[in-house]
Amino acid sequence: MECDEKLVRFRQAHLNPFNKQLGQGQHDQEAGDDLSCRDSLLGLSHGDPGFQCSERVMDLGLAEDHFSRPVGLFLASDIQQLRQAIEECKQVILELPEHSERQKDAVDPSEDEPNIRVLLEHRFYKEKSKSVKQTCDKCNAIIWGLIQTWYTCTGCYYRCHSKCLNLITKPCVRSKVSHQAEYELSICPETGLDSQDYRCAECRAPISLRGVPSEARQCDYTGLYYCGNCHWNDLAIIPARVIHNWDFEPRKVSRCSMRYLALMVSRPVLKLREINPLLFNYVEELVEIRKLRQDILLMKPYFITCKEAMEARLLLQLQDRQHFVENDEMYSLQDLVDIQAGRLSCSLTEIHTLFAKHIKLDCERCQAKGFVCELCKEGDVLFPFDSHTSVCTDCSAVFHRDCYYDNSTTCPRCARLSLRKQSLFRGPSAEEQA
Repeated sequence: MECDEKLVRFRQAHLNPFNKQLGQGQHDQEAGDDLSCRDSLLGLSHGDPGFQCSERVMDLGLAEDHFSRPVGLFLASDIQQLRQAIEECKQVILELPEHSERQKDAVDPSEDEPNIRVLLEHRFYKEKSKSVKQTCDKCNAIIWGLIQTWYTCTGCYYRCHSKCLNLITKPCVRSKVSHQAEYELSICPETGLDSQDYRCAECRAPISLRGVPSEARQCDYTGLYYCGNCHWNDLAIIPARVIHNWDFEPRKVSRCSMRYLALMVSRPVLKLREINPLLFNYVEELVEIRKLRQDILLMKPYFITCKEAMEARLLLQLQDRQHFVENDEMYSLQDLVDIQAGRLSCSLTEIHTLFAKHIKLDCERCQAKGFVCELCKEGDVLFPFDSHTSVCTDCSAVFHRDCYYDNSTTCPRCARLSLRKQSLFRGPSAEEQA
């Protein structure tokens, strides 16, 4: 019974942190009562040697304010104060001279950084976007667009803080693409960390396979090792693996290789017949694409001399793959990716059908440039891109394939042109003798 009464007195004397109406005197009085109650409960007096230690122990649980308001939680009074501060800022801005530089700086503080910076063949432009989705390519930190100035290279799209510009050591990849547009055609040409002196291939920071002081990450394109700031484990299709193995699985590459491959993906620099001619024996789609490209090259002279085709700009159907109307040997990496996915075959077949329809059906001028088989002199008008025809390599005359191979001794048109040249050569000589 006596213990219950002491417990009740202790609870009544305990300081309530939510009671904001208590005066300082009440706080002191309740604090004294609190100490006496704790002493009575613990059986200690002020003369006991363990009094001070026990008081500290109890204060750890009772003196701390575990019910304080969390940071960032605004009450009504705080919101009113914020609104008042906003109104005061508005008033200060309105009091400044209208359209003055001071007023513009007050509304949107301008940076002293220049808009254009040229460094190591990079052409950096200051970005005005306030997005926080960008990452600095130099320090690998988030770019806070609201409070930080950042730049983007217009050539290779290298992004970095303004404070990191002077720390850049790698030239712009665009310059390499412009001067030396070629791929590394060896599959992951690794030479070892010792050849790099156990340093990052780009920034020369110390690296090792054990991760001390920094993890060594290999680029599957160059075969070199990079640190974590220069190699973000980006994935890219490796041209050498595509050409030699027809392997399109993305592999981990460094940031520099990633930008280089992105700029090179649409450049027609791969001559498959020289690099790997056996690839046409194993990939049927390549044979089909090569035939379509050869037909388009045979159609090109018709369009160049046709007024209607020039007005309709039919050749612009291939403006994204301009090399298709120039030759049938060069390929870009994007071409091979689209061939493997089946997209290029479908789109090129549609363009081939459109071109053939214009020449054979829609345009009378192009129809008049057709051929009649001089060997059998039968059948419809022939064109060099028809599947059942053969073309003479010397005079470009067109024949039925069966007729051409059955009478392959001499091309009638070539024989006729030869006789004409001989008659023109003999004519002047006879007159001179007379």
